[in-house]
Amino acid sequence: MSTETQAIAGDPIRFSDSAASKVRTLIEEEGNEALKLRVFVTGGGCSGFSYGFTFDEEIADEDTAVVNGGITLVVDSLSIQYLTGAEIDYREGLQGAQFLVNNPNASSTCGCGNSFAI
Repeated sequence: MSTETQAIAGDPIRFSDSAASKVRTLIEEEGNEALKLRVFVTGGGCSGFSYGFTFDEEIADEDTAVVNGGITLVVDSLSIQYLTGAEIDYREGLQGAQFLVNNPNASSTCGCGNSFAI
């Protein structure tokens, strides 16, 4: 686990400080404190599966939620099977700014990092 990641032992997914900080900024810009970052996996993409990110106000009973610094990351029950052990991070660099999924379950990823294979 990176030193930047906040996770409680037993959390199925890690939510980095930089990702939580960026989500906090986006929530403040939206002016809606009820928003949570939802991460999901869909079929498709050049490697078989794709990661998706959206904001959501709701948490379903079967969702997994991880909190870092008062900011909540939510994963649905179907996606968590592909994301268990992964870290959700946020990076800014020469290629731009983006949320990243560092997923140890992926056997391969595409060049952009938004799709993967198991």
